[in-house]
Amino acid sequence: MSLARYQRRQYRFAPVQRVLGLLLMIFSFTMLPPVVVSFIFTDGTAGHFLIGFAISLLFGMAVWWGVRRNRDELKLRDGFLVVSLFWVVLGLFGAIPLFLAAVPKLTVSQAVFESISGLTTTGATVIAGLDTLPKAILYYRQQLQWLGGMGIIVLAVAILPMLGVGGMQLYRAETPGPVKDSKLTPRIKETARALWLTYVGLTVACGLAYWGAGMTAFDAIAHSFSTVAIGGFSTHDLSMGYFNSTLIESIAVVFMLLAATNFSLHFLAWQRKDITLYFKDPEWKVFFLGLLAITLVCSSVLYFSGTYPVMFDALATSAFQTVSVATTTGFTTADYSVWPLFLPVLLLLASFVGGCAYSTAGGMKVVRLILLFKQGIRQVHLMVHPQAQMTVKLGNKSVPDPVVQAVWGFFSAYMGFYVILLILLLATGLDPITGFAAVAACINNLGPGLGEVSSNFSSLSSFGLWVCTFAMLLGRLELFPLLVLMTPAYWRR
Repeated sequence: MSLARYQRRQYRFAPVQRVLGLLLMIFSFTMLPPVVVSFIFTDGTAGHFLIGFAISLLFGMAVWWGVRRNRDELKLRDGFLVVSLFWVVLGLFGAIPLFLAAVPKLTVSQAVFESISGLTTTGATVIAGLDTLPKAILYYRQQLQWLGGMGIIVLAVAILPMLGVGGMQLYRAETPGPVKDSKLTPRIKETARALWLTYVGLTVACGLAYWGAGMTAFDAIAHSFSTVAIGGFSTHDLSMGYFNSTLIESIAVVFMLLAATNFSLHFLAWQRKDITLYFKDPEWKVFFLGLLAITLVCSSVLYFSGTYPVMFDALATSAFQTVSVATTTGFTTADYSVWPLFLPVLLLLASFVGGCAYSTAGGMKVVRLILLFKQGIRQVHLMVHPQAQMTVKLGNKSVPDPVVQAVWGFFSAYMGFYVILLILLLATGLDPITGFAAVAACINNLGPGLGEVSSNFSSLSSFGLWVCTFAMLLGRLELFPLLVLMTPAYWRR
């Protein structure tokens, strides 16, 4: 490669380098709150977080310094690179305190897995004995999920415009869901601010509700982070079952439902003071009715099989586990992997659908399932009436064909990667049930699976952990940002 060509390529990626350095410096400061927690509880881990903070800050500064005077705006293609790179880099640097800590003693692959599991709000863990972990480590895991919930890129979009960095390109690459061009407010900074005000408001309300229901202040804050982020990390090995409280479980169900709902609905309902907007939204109606149907099926099977002889217990347990798994949160009050008949597989399949678009939930999103179904119906009608002109509608609005085609492309890519990742995991010697569940739990950002990964992923080999880590990134970024980077055309000028 000639010097001139190298310089042109370096100049092209200068905006990406500048943004990446800035974002890493911003992220480094998130390692300071655990230092405060460590001092409060005197758990001796403050030094690990200070080292992580220093390394992340200095590395981010080094990346940014050389291109600090570059003022080129990001292009859409740059947004894909920034988002993908940042989640990888963030996961690597976020793993530093976990790797340095004496308890738990994690390998590099385990520390990176735990860090990316938190940031992608997957909730899969390789750690056992949570009840005896240092408080700062417990808090840090929960904080990682909270930051990843709405996407730290969207948070940065609200800040970086003040530093002279355009944000719409990052927003479009990061926001989950099939339609990414609609904004809540006319300007991207106000949009990101609206998202985070909603997000923070739900977190505060959830934490206060948990505290009022009997949790300690520490547990209330920690679990509000993972509930609103749809993460599922807990400070106890028994997860939500530790509290043995129907009231706490009910609060969790409410906030898991809210967090898995399209955040634009929350914003509009609050702005217009009209709660009926939820019931007018076609995606939310399918989402709610689907959860209700699965809950009724699970509770009936559990009751009539004698697993829960009391109908109320069967209904309450089914409602919690259905909402937790289907929204890809991953909290548990019971081991659903040992439930009778088809229930474990039914719940795991529900996680493939996940929550609504524009929410913190994982999975393929309800709106995509609706569009896939409607497109299937349209194809059947076109076979009978080949000359008919039919459009796919979502509510009263016609969906453009490019969006429908993109949904089909996403679905086929999702399934294709699932099969490839499953084969790779099975090649490590896992049994089919564990392999099937592990990939599903990671690519859907769910957390707990079936078989050997029903409680944690510590039994997986280092290679298996890296496969699952890649699956979590694919699921969190909804495939395409990473897929775009894999195409030779992207790297051509």
